[in-house]
Amino acid sequence: MRSLPDTLAAKLKVMADRLAEVDALLASPGVAGDQGKLRALIKERGRLTGPVDEYMRWRTASDRLAEAEDVAAGAGTDAELRELARAEAEELAGEERRLAHEIQEALLLDEPDRTRDVIMEIRAGTGGEEAALFAGDLFRMYSIYAQEKGWKVELIDMNKTDLGGLREVIFSVRGKDVYSALKFESGGHRVQRVPVTEASGRIHTSAATVAVLPEVEDVEVEIKPDDLRIDTFCASGPGGQHVNKTASAVRVTHLPTGLVVSCQDEKSQHRNKERAMRVLRSRLYDMQRRQQEEAIAKNRREQIGSGERNERIRTYNWPQNRITDHRIGLSVHQLQAVLDGRLDLFVEPLAAWDRQERLKKL
Repeated sequence: MRSLPDTLAAKLKVMADRLAEVDALLASPGVAGDQGKLRALIKERGRLTGPVDEYMRWRTASDRLAEAEDVAAGAGTDAELRELARAEAEELAGEERRLAHEIQEALLLDEPDRTRDVIMEIRAGTGGEEAALFAGDLFRMYSIYAQEKGWKVELIDMNKTDLGGLREVIFSVRGKDVYSALKFESGGHRVQRVPVTEASGRIHTSAATVAVLPEVEDVEVEIKPDDLRIDTFCASGPGGQHVNKTASAVRVTHLPTGLVVSCQDEKSQHRNKERAMRVLRSRLYDMQRRQQEEAIAKNRREQIGSGERNERIRTYNWPQNRITDHRIGLSVHQLQAVLDGRLDLFVEPLAAWDRQERLKKL
């Protein structure tokens, strides 16, 4: 019995065939002149190479093992030769098991979006001004965490309240394996504390939502110009501050889906449109990906890292100095430390849990 299930071997065979297709495309003259397509193919090749190389080594070991077992079982074979074949088969069986394990490790890294940069969206939910202040706390937490990781944060759009909270903030995070670390942050974040607006000292419960969207290239999501309606308007800020008297703010509407993206943080209309299109591409890609996942497995929403934004994934309890992640039942009594950027206290256990869940599905 071979150590690699037939379903997994079949999946790897498909990946090997696709790698051959990618290599052929990279060698074609037409691709060399299209920088966007070239980058996408190079990235895909990098993702496929590891698992396919391990698969080819496993297949060689598996074929040699089958040959040794045939010789060892041969009735007309010399006894000494059968003994040598049995020893070789035992050694090859160990090598085959080792390679099968390495294939599983390689496939765990075979997540198409793992190395992508992300666009994050934080929105105040239930709780009025307190929810907006909490959204600001989350933005600060992610900004500090990114800085400590050596990632680059770029503000795309921000809508502040009079008290300094955030109704909405959209920003990108760029760096090494950003998506693989931040993908677990998608969902509802709940806060329990005494708001600064509460005179009687009562504890309130408020919420904010976080969306983590893989950032994609132009060539990965097709957006037809006829499918867009682009409106311009004057930017505005809280209390009448930062009002732009020129129509530099941009609102982009994707007519087929109804998705709307507004951007007003830049003074340049061109830059605001460029940023809005980045967000729109990521939202469309995320929508397409979710539709595919739900078609493949209807229970995907119940699994770790599903990123359903209406789920309550975490509670931040100020009176008890406790943060609880409800997906894995983990509570940490270091609330301020996490808000000051020590997010790995949750990212690492979530990644370990995700790893075990995905191992079960290989």
